[in-house]
Amino acid sequence: MARFNERTLTASPTNPTAAQPDTHPSTPPHHPRATLALTSAATGVALMTYTAPAVSLPDTAAALHTPLSAQAWLLNGTPLGLAALLLVAGSLADDYGRRRVFLAGTLALGLTTALSGLTTSTWAFTLTRVAQGAASAAILASSLGLIVTAFPSPRGRLHATGVWGAFVSGGIAVGPLVSGAIPNWRMAYVVLGAAALLVAGLALGRLSESRAPRGGRPDVLGALTFGLALVALVAALTLGRDGWLRAPVGLLLAAAVVLLGLFALVETRVAKTPMIDLGLLRHPRFLASSAGGLFTGLTVIGLFSFLPALLQQALGMSAMDTAWLFLLWSGVSFIVALQAKRLAGRVAPRRQLAAGFLLHAVGALAMLGAIGAGSWTRLLPGLVLGGVGSGLLNAALPLLAVESVPAARAAMGSGAQQTFRYIGSCAGVALTIALVTSSGGGLARGADVAMVVSAGLAALGAVAVAVLRERA
Repeated sequence: MARFNERTLTASPTNPTAAQPDTHPSTPPHHPRATLALTSAATGVALMTYTAPAVSLPDTAAALHTPLSAQAWLLNGTPLGLAALLLVAGSLADDYGRRRVFLAGTLALGLTTALSGLTTSTWAFTLTRVAQGAASAAILASSLGLIVTAFPSPRGRLHATGVWGAFVSGGIAVGPLVSGAIPNWRMAYVVLGAAALLVAGLALGRLSESRAPRGGRPDVLGALTFGLALVALVAALTLGRDGWLRAPVGLLLAAAVVLLGLFALVETRVAKTPMIDLGLLRHPRFLASSAGGLFTGLTVIGLFSFLPALLQQALGMSAMDTAWLFLLWSGVSFIVALQAKRLAGRVAPRRQLAAGFLLHAVGALAMLGAIGAGSWTRLLPGLVLGGVGSGLLNAALPLLAVESVPAARAAMGSGAQQTFRYIGSCAGVALTIALVTSSGGGLARGADVAMVVSAGLAALGAVAVAVLRERA
């Protein structure tokens, strides 16, 4: 990838003179509204499959005879696939066709999600969830590339990324409802798989192909070293809850460090088609985008992925009751993300991220003591505040992702940011489960510890994105 300077990143409402996308569409872009609708729908379905286990985890674990120590794998399968493949999918989409990668991902998501409902063991279910994550990576990374092509103007791109970010929140909101409303957890996965296949069928004749070819061969070695590094890292984070000083955990962490070093070395030697230009790490926008994704996964996704299952175990709530309760959080997030485009031009994306993290922190602290008191109503103020924070994060992250890289590399920028997001979510889920189940005072005490830690990490995330100021 050619090197670039800070002043020529992308067009934006605050940088209208930046370079325009060099997307080289193979067919003229058409139906931008259809492009936005289909990419948003596929993204929503991908997030629905991601959050489906949130309320069905107890039933799934019981059916698959999964012990408590292994339940983190049931939640971490999809983020593992996402983290390992997002950067690869973004680069492939930019170089070989965003429509092609999008359709392949949507079709694969449908098939692998339906397959999840047929599994009979913990490892088989986890493998299908990893495959769903890989398919979702293709969808999420290529979607923003398609949107940037369909909406080349800064104002149009601002609106489109805002809608797409709202559907991230919408998918999170609807997934638990679908899973909770269908009595059989296996049938829920079949329904979600059918929804993905329907979107794939609708997209066949309504999306235009676009790409930004750089020439050269695919970065196979980079993809291999990066993917294996993330697999080792996520495995270490998941196993670490049973003891960080055990030999397997140490070996996996060491392997992750070595493989990431090899990946960096490979990327410096690939002349035309590196998965990521390491020079991006010198740019505040890209660093803010990456930090925002990492702390969103670590704090927001990490806490709220396990909290519904915790409420079922500690308060005896049904899956459907839990889904309705968390609709308050995710529904508020959806509405805020949809309306946050009104902040454009008045609030910089990194300030919006900082505000989102601080609101999540206050929301998490507001929920302290609720589980110990056996009162779900005490969760309501915290869920509302956390929902507002999550909505601000989901609105700002996609816009910052496409603004932090050259417009022709929008899919790669999206993939890079979301890679950090789902690395963070893997660590966050493992950390939350470890804190909840390892505290001496029981589940209620452990939940309070997890909420305090989540609030502290969110405050740290707010500081991290706030200090990454643009250079003149």
